[in-house]
Amino acid sequence: MRNDPRPSDLGDVRVANRAVVLRHVRVHAPCSRADIAAHTGLNKATVSSLVTELIDRRLVRETGLTEHRVGRPATMLVLDGEPYAGLGLAVGADELVAVAVDLGGDRLLTWRRAFAAPSASPGETVGALAALARRAVGRVTGQGRAVLGVGVGVPGLVDPAGCVSLSPALGWRDVALADLLRGALREPDFAVTVDNAANLAVLAEQRHGGHAGATDLVHLTGGTGIGAGVLAAGRLLRGGRGFAGEIGHATVDPAGPACPCGRAGCLEALIGLPAVVRRLLPDTAADGPVTDFLPELERIRALAGQDDPTVRAGLAEIGRHLGHGVALLANLVDPDAVLVGGHLATLGPWLLPAARAELAARTLPPGGCRLEASTLGGAAAALGGATAALAGVESGRLPAR
Repeated sequence: MRNDPRPSDLGDVRVANRAVVLRHVRVHAPCSRADIAAHTGLNKATVSSLVTELIDRRLVRETGLTEHRVGRPATMLVLDGEPYAGLGLAVGADELVAVAVDLGGDRLLTWRRAFAAPSASPGETVGALAALARRAVGRVTGQGRAVLGVGVGVPGLVDPAGCVSLSPALGWRDVALADLLRGALREPDFAVTVDNAANLAVLAEQRHGGHAGATDLVHLTGGTGIGAGVLAAGRLLRGGRGFAGEIGHATVDPAGPACPCGRAGCLEALIGLPAVVRRLLPDTAADGPVTDFLPELERIRALAGQDDPTVRAGLAEIGRHLGHGVALLANLVDPDAVLVGGHLATLGPWLLPAARAELAARTLPPGGCRLEASTLGGAAAALGGATAALAGVESGRLPAR
């Protein structure tokens, strides 16, 4: 689930060329062999050989002839990939999400299971993830498809080996999630990888969202944790240790409330889902920690829709904090757009007006970065995990027969 390898790192020109052909077909389908050669710079013989190989492995298929060109009709190509699937899992505030997609990006399943991860132990979470993964793999393989990988998104710092170094939202420290999940799945023959949920969400935005194809984009997750997945010049921004994007623990109000990380006034302590519920529905405190946030979100939406003055004022204040955090990102990485997900998207009609005003007041120059609600819903991280699970094939490596 790390950045796609550069061709110079692959050590295999054919693998690199295969990736070029697959990428062209994905973006420009339907297209002909001649189109691929003309637009990629590969010679026609190389393209013909690669396409034959990709058809044989059912990664590309022919769709017939087109007459709308000068010269002989050409046989057109599209992605196939029907025998293959990627599976994504995500750990949310009160649920686990599973998404499976085929190579063409078509969703094969989207499942949600109620699960209070913040109050569960790492072992309980691994067991629940493994159970959900086994069910999803069974469904996909029962359709005659091979699962090429599982990508898991969690809120927190994740190192390249898939160890969750720190997740204040889950109360985890040094949890080797990838290794534990592989063990729980009895060392499957497909890759199991773990990444920060925001990183996976922005990959889903780039491939499947309203800004598909964008090269400079941020997805700001909403949930128990607040994180930023950042695409800069088309590549995922990870930083030296893979921990980039932890905007949720930037101090926005030094006199603000305590954050699970141990500091005060972090963005997450002001706009994270538990903080929003505490701020707008103070009566929930009498019932103990919230483990199912959906009813509380629906209450907030209903009260906002009824113009409840206390709730509307609270949402405007939260929106200003959101705009402050987005302005930090906009000034640092200059994205074309920042897309908010989770509860921030759900409450977007009331949060975004104040957030946009704050963003405009704090950015130089103002107006250069759009702030919008994500269209991917609560499945963005899992969808990104499924997309990342197919990265090996998309980088030119053929799946095992």
